Amino acid sequence: MLNDVLFYALAVLSLASAVMVFIFDSMARATFSLLTSLLCVAGVVILLGLNYLGIVIVLMMTIEMAIMAVFMIMYMMNPAGLMPMTMVHNSKGSAVVCGVLFVLLVIGIFLAPWPAPEGRPPEDVTMDLGLSLMGPQMLTMMTLGMALFATIVSSVVLATRRGRYDRLGDELDAERADDPVRGGVGR
Repeated sequence: MLNDVLFYALAVLSLASAVMVFIFDSMARATFSLLTSLLCVAGVVILLGLNYLGIVIVLMMTIEMAIMAVFMIMYMMNPAGLMPMTMVHNSKGSAVVCGVLFVLLVIGIFLAPWPAPEGRPPEDVTMDLGLSLMGPQMLTMMTLGMALFATIVSSVVLATRRGRYDRLGDELDAERADDPVRGGVGR
């Protein structure tokens, strides 16, 4: 009973927050609304018994949305992506395409020749799922993860012109930071 209530609550919240992505008029709010939707989907996946896949979704989507928010704050012309802007382009055309695609997918679900289940499920479903997802590519994925992390750190370092030593002196003992916006020690 509790699983049913959680399933439907997460499903409704996921759908509502996915719709809010297109209603919000700022990139930052749309990003966190999308994160909410994806975390609810991860919760549904966990409720279905695929704990490993659910946790992978949580980790991937949280990090991805955080990176997207950080890059929006650093590089967007409007402050932190909070200025009003439209999230939908060619709304009539995209609505038609989405409607047609939805109908085709539903028809495909009912007309597809689904295979009959054979055999029994493996003893450790999580292990088999992990091997199916990553398999021999685990080293590649770990290397890509470290490369992505190094890229993020490098871009943050390159985006800031001054560090804490420039602002508070070599010993970090200045009474006030030398910030050009507020007028500091050197002004």
